[in-house]
Amino acid sequence: MLKYIGKRLLQSVFTLFVIVTIVFLLLRLMPEEGYLGAAADKMSPEQQEIYLTNLGLRDPILVQLGNFYTNLISGDFGKSITYRQDVPVLDIIADKFMYSVSFGLGAVALSLIIGVPLGILMAQMKGRWLDRLGTGYIVFVVAVPAMVYYLIIQMYITEIFDLPMLFDEYDPISWVLPLISLALAPTASYAMWMRRYMVDELNRDYIKLARAKGVKERTLMFKHVLRNAFIPLAQYLPATILFTIAGSIYVESLYSIPGMGGLLVDAIQRQDNNVVQGLVLVFSSLGIIGLILGDLAMALVDPRIKLGKGESVR
Repeated sequence: MLKYIGKRLLQSVFTLFVIVTIVFLLLRLMPEEGYLGAAADKMSPEQQEIYLTNLGLRDPILVQLGNFYTNLISGDFGKSITYRQDVPVLDIIADKFMYSVSFGLGAVALSLIIGVPLGILMAQMKGRWLDRLGTGYIVFVVAVPAMVYYLIIQMYITEIFDLPMLFDEYDPISWVLPLISLALAPTASYAMWMRRYMVDELNRDYIKLARAKGVKERTLMFKHVLRNAFIPLAQYLPATILFTIAGSIYVESLYSIPGMGGLLVDAIQRQDNNVVQGLVLVFSSLGIIGLILGDLAMALVDPRIKLGKGESVR
């Protein structure tokens, strides 16, 4: 187990290095006006050149990359250029982090409360009306672009139920629609996979043998089928939590939630490359941590799975 964790951590560090390096190089291809911000119009060409030189943008690209990683290792993400000028990027992200975490965890909790029981009921009522209704919901969420049903929820649900259209941290009612919007996709995913795994388990020979021996259906369902069906689902739970936190970009912008998603959109629009780099690092780290925790969760739920040399659940 320890060897596996060490190996995955090394792979994760390498993956992060590749992602952040690619983003760093791509951002350096963008127009330099983004580094000047609103002061660009007030500077002469000579002043602009001096400013860019002081930022290190006239150094060779490998020197810039080396300086970036040297600062990163020491915990310096740089300072904001245009979003909040000269404010450390880490402080800006810290201010936004808890909003994204709160909504991400709330959405996942809601999706588990609804999605897992829905998948169980769909498996038990396979081919009947509830199964068809749940399948229709899953197909709709998968087939329709998320921004479409996000807009439908914001435009029509707010009017029908008289709910606030924008987020207000002092009004809990305004949290309802963002949470529902974020929970729609993971709810469909949990329902789909729970149904699939339960149907697979129900068709196994040991279940048929247990039924032939007269084992009660309730005992079969909760002691064997549900337990075994939840094992592969546990693998996706940590990743879903972290991906939901990182993937709330559009919802946060739509409802004016001051989280990391909205911050990323603003930073890109303002061409604040230092903030963009910091957010890419945070989002990438969350995704990779989720994948590792998913493997570990699956091994903990099912002791038969051994994560060692030459063995992986992926």
